[in-house]
Amino acid sequence: MTAKRSKVPRFYFNFRSPYSWIAYRDLMDRYPDVAQAVEWHPWWEPDPDGERRMAEHRRRFPYTAMSRDKHLYILQDVRRLTADRGLAVTWPVDLDPVWEVPHLPYFLALDAGRGPAYIERVYRARWLEGRDICDRRTIAAIAAELGLPADPVVGAADDDGLRGGEGLQALLALSDDGAFGVPFFTQGYEKFWGVDRLPAFADAVRSRSASGPGAGSRSHSRSRDTPPPPEPPGAGRAAGTDFAATRSGDQGHAGGCG
Repeated sequence: MTAKRSKVPRFYFNFRSPYSWIAYRDLMDRYPDVAQAVEWHPWWEPDPDGERRMAEHRRRFPYTAMSRDKHLYILQDVRRLTADRGLAVTWPVDLDPVWEVPHLPYFLALDAGRGPAYIERVYRARWLEGRDICDRRTIAAIAAELGLPADPVVGAADDDGLRGGEGLQALLALSDDGAFGVPFFTQGYEKFWGVDRLPAFADAVRSRSASGPGAGSRSHSRSRDTPPPPEPPGAGRAAGTDFAATRSGDQGHAGGCG
């Protein structure tokens, strides 16, 4: 049976991928109206427990590991893309990564009204500061910066309820949408994969918005999971910043399956 498609456009973001980070920056810098209109869905490579849970629902993770040659190409490609955007990327080193560690806390941050800030801070930690975001000490430090309770955030990857609840639903959603890589965007049955497809996705979202009911008079309120604009490298957020608030997935393949 074909899965029912959401009518709301989606952005599948991933903390591991440099292409997803670049797409995040482009979305916030160049298409802020689209950032407000989309649902933000985390995408991550599940560990064996996550794969088992998906299999119990007759789903699988739609991703194939890349070759060494493709990985080497990505290093060159990302260097070009970041230089073009004036970003000084710092390549992190992943030691035995467990991607649930940085991704599952997103749901806790979202519930606390800090989802947007969490996305921005984890991306900054990984790609501008070169930190290991699968190190629970890194996540603990981020939680402290954002005023989130450390123990639940740091232990999110061990929370069976979270894994079997929002975590599993996120994995099933990316499987149903066929999100085989990141960054990945959907608009109904239309799919867009990669940084270079973001302009086409943005056009599709804007076109639908302009032709929909009440076009021209509709106000765009930022959703709870729409991140704030990125900060310059090294900048800190002022205490008490009010981030938006309603709730609304590797290095990857070149071009953006990252």
